[in-house]
Amino acid sequence: MGGVSVEGGGGGKKSVNSEVNMVPMIDLLMCTISFLLITAVWSQMARINADAQVPGPPRTDQQIDKVEPEPQLHVTLGPTQEGGKKRSFSLVWKAGGSQIKEEKIEVQAVEEKGTVKYPELSAKIESQWNETGKHREASDKKFDQAVLHSDNTTPYSELIGVIDAIYAPQRQYKVGEKTEKASAFNVTFAMQ
Repeated sequence: MGGVSVEGGGGGKKSVNSEVNMVPMIDLLMCTISFLLITAVWSQMARINADAQVPGPPRTDQQIDKVEPEPQLHVTLGPTQEGGKKRSFSLVWKAGGSQIKEEKIEVQAVEEKGTVKYPELSAKIESQWNETGKHREASDKKFDQAVLHSDNTTPYSELIGVIDAIYAPQRQYKVGEKTEKASAFNVTFAMQ
């Protein structure tokens, strides 16, 4: 705290000592500095150039390239058949909102050392990728996309088996000067 000494002027009066509380003044100063810093950032944001992309006639000064959506493989896990080993799958290739092709198959799960494998599913996905997949060149840095649709009750071991089946198709991938084998798909999840 700061102290202020006020001297009395003549007449034998005592000096009056009083204390001034500096904490509220420091708080006010900090709030003012914070306010000025925050508003300085907002004033720079006001200077960002923006271009509204609104529907209307095309601009004559730009050539518009139509980008077609790439096909994606959607693998949907169906219910397990009676007996617990056979499961149905739906393999759907979609490009944007349109469906390219669909195939439903039932495959047998094979258990090896505690892991579940679907060799028939991996063979079917590989044959479909050979027909429909886009990214095949070794110099192409993109991968085809696969979306795995599953419900919350699917056991983890079966999910891993399906992901392994999706990763089965291999392609050449150039890393620096070396060419290696890599999976043809990136896998994402869509829970139902």
